[in-house]
Amino acid sequence: MATVPVSQVKPGDKIVQDVLTPLGSVLFYKGKVMTPRELDILHAFLVPTVVIDSVADKGAEEDADIQDKGRTVEKSPLLEQYERTVLMLKNVFYQSASITNVPILDIRKQLEALLEHIDEYNILTFSPASVNNEDYLYHKSTMSAMSCYMLAQWNGLPKKDWMQAALAGFLHDIGNVKIDRNVLSKPTELTTEEIQEMKKHTYYGYQMLMKVTGITDGVKLSALQHHERVDGSGYPQGLMADKIHPYSKFVAISDIFNAMTMKRSYRKALSPYLVLEQLHKDSFGKLDPAYVQTFIEKVTRFHNGALVRLSDDRIGEIVFTDRNDPTRPWVSVNGSIINLSNERNLYIEEIMERMD
Repeated sequence: MATVPVSQVKPGDKIVQDVLTPLGSVLFYKGKVMTPRELDILHAFLVPTVVIDSVADKGAEEDADIQDKGRTVEKSPLLEQYERTVLMLKNVFYQSASITNVPILDIRKQLEALLEHIDEYNILTFSPASVNNEDYLYHKSTMSAMSCYMLAQWNGLPKKDWMQAALAGFLHDIGNVKIDRNVLSKPTELTTEEIQEMKKHTYYGYQMLMKVTGITDGVKLSALQHHERVDGSGYPQGLMADKIHPYSKFVAISDIFNAMTMKRSYRKALSPYLVLEQLHKDSFGKLDPAYVQTFIEKVTRFHNGALVRLSDDRIGEIVFTDRNDPTRPWVSVNGSIINLSNERNLYIEEIMERMD
């Protein structure tokens, strides 16, 4: 081991002793391998020195790397099951030419395997690799399944509803299998006629699920109602709040959040904190206000101590979250506290590290 100035640390160096922020939180745990991004973080926090592998240790490590060359990097259990679930939905879309081809038992089994690892799922930080246009619906629906599962828990629904809520999130867009693929994946703005065709996916989905056993009416209604809004401005039926099933309200929240925060092949992901603020605005007439409030409170509750990048590219640490304004926490940057509730021109662009 060797203690070296941060200016001498290079990409590929491994930290062998925890690095702390000025406030005492762990910036990097031992074993962290430095990349240019991590080096920027060290400089941003004015860390003077770190302990890294000595030259001899690094030589041994390089020998091990040579032996390991070509091996697949091990994925987390959550990510492994997530990718399997996305692939399953993709296959369902390709095979579902008729209602008899919705393999609900297989879907439920795979969702159960995914949800075994739900404790690893962090809604604000989980992000698959850049998603191409063809696979967008499969990723969005899989993340919505996880989000809806958590929303059912957070809002006090009985345990028997949790899996059904997940199925609602997973299957809500199944009707898109009957939409013209040229319209579904069109990279340019849709015409008025194409928009009307796209809206039919709600009816198609409901028709596909209507006679499927093993799912509740709430799952089926979510395919039909997930674009309804509590003020009656949604489609396809213009339902008011009390006529919209709770699962459908969960899906509406999850669908918007995951669509806006997903990294696409043609654009970067939007800040999850800005999207939460948009959900808050939409809760005044569009989305269920109680469900939105619970969603925002829960997903922001565990991020004190998180390392974040602000919209002006400064890096800091969340030190306090005001429950009355949870998307605008206090952030420590180079020892100075920035209260984002007062600095409205700034916002959190990205959560860079989860501090446990």
